[in-house]
Amino acid sequence: MAVRPIVTDPENKVLRGKAKRVGRIDDYVRRLIDDMVETMRAAPGVGLAAPQIGVPLRVIVVDYEDQLFAVVNPEIVKSSGDETDEEGCLSAPHWQGPVSRAASLIVKGRDRDGKEVRIKAEGWLARIFQHECDHLEGTIFLDRVRDRSQIHWVEPEVGEAEAAGEDAEPHEPPEERR
Repeated sequence: MAVRPIVTDPENKVLRGKAKRVGRIDDYVRRLIDDMVETMRAAPGVGLAAPQIGVPLRVIVVDYEDQLFAVVNPEIVKSSGDETDEEGCLSAPHWQGPVSRAASLIVKGRDRDGKEVRIKAEGWLARIFQHECDHLEGTIFLDRVRDRSQIHWVEPEVGEAEAAGEDAEPHEPPEERR
């Protein structure tokens, strides 16, 4: 397992492109999942999509409330309700903004062994799955913020910016894509 660099360039072609379906779950895909879990936890984050580490494949990992999910070729097959809440993203560090998402959903796909899975999710877990599935379509959460004036910079923790090699000062938010 390895911690991989997270793509933070909003114009990166892999981050902004449509990820390819995984045809066969093999050792490469299982190593990718392991690296994604390690990268997500080191960041730290609660979800990560393969395009966020420069891999254009339809693979996501989610780690929320002691539940770890790795889903290959995820699809949201049912959703209901609507909730708006603040989101952030490892690919747009320190930016947050309000995003409307379904309140509950069902995701289907395959696990690391190729077995079909169906996951029912509500609240934050549903939000995380939607956020990560967006990455597979080349969409980042900033694209979903309706009122761009509500996007705001969140100060990094003391020492966090320096440890990550970032500037501690806010910049303009990345441009949205339409």
